[in-house]
Amino acid sequence: MTLLQIMPEDAPETVRVRTGDVDVIHKQLLGIGVRFARWHAARRLPADADDATIRHAYRSHIEHLGAEGYPVADIARVTSSPGDRDRPRRTRPARARFRAEHFHDEDVVRFVVHGAGCFYLHVAGQVHAMLCTAGDLLSVPGRTPHWFDAGARPCYTAIRFFQEAGERPVRFLPDGIAARFPAFDELPATS
Repeated sequence: MTLLQIMPEDAPETVRVRTGDVDVIHKQLLGIGVRFARWHAARRLPADADDATIRHAYRSHIEHLGAEGYPVADIARVTSSPGDRDRPRRTRPARARFRAEHFHDEDVVRFVVHGAGCFYLHVAGQVHAMLCTAGDLLSVPGRTPHWFDAGARPCYTAIRFFQEAGERPVRFLPDGIAARFPAFDELPATS
């Protein structure tokens, strides 16, 4: 279930907003300059769909974002399945690396194809924990402090969009606050 939970940066146990209402989520995120939308595939995809099948199913969406300034798209998978060892490293990043607060100079644009992952956005004295599920598109402006978690047993496939090809430096914040906030596996149970 798609979920937004907003907490003060200095009081992670305090929940200011918690909602699964897509309209409320859209409004809350728009208030911090983050784009949220829901997409639908031309047809239902199996969980193990290959890259070509995913690209074909979302071709019109990929082309649309390409025209908006994100011409580079790839498929990322984070999974704990045994067959994952054969995938390239980019598809199975170390959980701890992305759970550390960081930012990128380029926008972070992700569309969840399968599974779920949580993007934690540290903006204006608050942490917006955005639990994205299949069908969710999230576009976060460059230089926004954030972190990501797909849980202890991840099952996440996404289309990643970029403004240009090449290396994308990750800039970690030395005094990041991520460790104080509920992890992916704890978030749905938080009240």
